[in-house]
Amino acid sequence: MHIEINGARLFFDTVGSGLAIDGERMRQKPTLLVLHGGPGFDHAPMRPYFDRFADTHQVVYLDHRGNGRSTGEPNSWTLAQWGDDIHAFCQALGIDRPAVLGLSFGGMVTMSYAARHPEGPSRLILSSTAARMDLPATYAAMERLGGPEARRIAETFWASPSPEAVDPYLQVCMPLYSPNGAQTAEARKRAITRTEVMLHFIDGEQRTLDLLGGLANVRCPTLVLAGGLDPITPPSCARAIYDALPSGLAELDIFEAAGHGVHRDEPDHAEAVMRRFLGS
Repeated sequence: MHIEINGARLFFDTVGSGLAIDGERMRQKPTLLVLHGGPGFDHAPMRPYFDRFADTHQVVYLDHRGNGRSTGEPNSWTLAQWGDDIHAFCQALGIDRPAVLGLSFGGMVTMSYAARHPEGPSRLILSSTAARMDLPATYAAMERLGGPEARRIAETFWASPSPEAVDPYLQVCMPLYSPNGAQTAEARKRAITRTEVMLHFIDGEQRTLDLLGGLANVRCPTLVLAGGLDPITPPSCARAIYDALPSGLAELDIFEAAGHGVHRDEPDHAEAVMRRFLGS
């Protein structure tokens, strides 16, 4: 399905009904809005894992503007606009106070949305993401996991992003994101890849990315998840997010044996933690 939002045509899909039969009445289920990583990918790698939450929530997947099946001009590919899109999308569809789960880049969009529209979400799950990158830690982890060649490719990609640098990075470094590399590769194959969005962001806004200050505006419970083996958004990034959130709102859970996207490497543990948080 598509909807016109802020000058872009955004694609979204849903799993599960919005209304549940509850005896003699129809009960409104809460919404879980799932925001994919990237940028430059779409929501496909988030499925089917998060479909399982359709028993308690209506699960809504969205392709960010410029990504996947959504449109949007390059001059609008900014975290401010992506965050405002979430607010406008919820308003247009009548989604009241959703729970929002953002993975990786989707977590950055979630932080932008929550900082700019603190009245919007009811709770946040920030999974394997960063408010400020820790590239020295990333390079060290790439070398530890893949040797000097992986470190060289990572440094080239992040320092001088170009179309020529994308394929080596996807082939050599991205499989190191998760111990469950086969599953990650399979999910990536079904995704729509738009490297122009990826390069636009990495060579632009991500160079000076710092969302930590805006986290003081967050007003809802927030669960921060990180993988102890994640080379791209290492635990140091999660701890920085946790420390920047208002006191008493956040909890931090580091999955020591997981990489990027804890649900991929520890699916049962991740589900239990998220269900507890979403139902609390």
